[in-house]
Amino acid sequence: MMKCSEAIYKGIRDANINFIAGVPCANLKNVLSLMENNSKGGDFIYIPATREEEALGLCAGAHFAGKKTAILMQNSGLGNSINGIGSLCKVYQIPILMIISHRGDLKEKISAQIPMGRWTKKLLDTIEVPHYCPKTPDEAYDIIKYSSDYSETMGYPVAVLLDALYWEYDK
Repeated sequence: MMKCSEAIYKGIRDANINFIAGVPCANLKNVLSLMENNSKGGDFIYIPATREEEALGLCAGAHFAGKKTAILMQNSGLGNSINGIGSLCKVYQIPILMIISHRGDLKEKISAQIPMGRWTKKLLDTIEVPHYCPKTPDEAYDIIKYSSDYSETMGYPVAVLLDALYWEYDK
């Protein structure tokens, strides 16, 4: 069985995603390191972003330049992205795979994460972004590949939510 971060990295790679923007996140730190360390080979471009809406804009521009895109982010930043998803992605049919570390649910130790954790799926439903919640690294690998293709077919973002239970496979 693959480790959590490895499954995400390989899923992105095998989905032929060639432009990734990432926002710092404790759960995604190993994936972000894999992206940064391996982007120098030329198979894909990885750009670190300071905010989620910045990452969304980077991916939108990359899409119009012919790239297949993904964002790595924490769900606390989803609220920062909603206007961009609605007024940019939906209007201009921009597919983006959103790989989201889902904080604020089971096993959360920081109370400030809980409200957004409880609202994340409802917000995604409200803005009509399909979302999938793999439970194991092998399942995440497959869902990332399928979700990326679905996003391209739909012309709209698709989210993969990775909760605290998922990250236990890295222990």
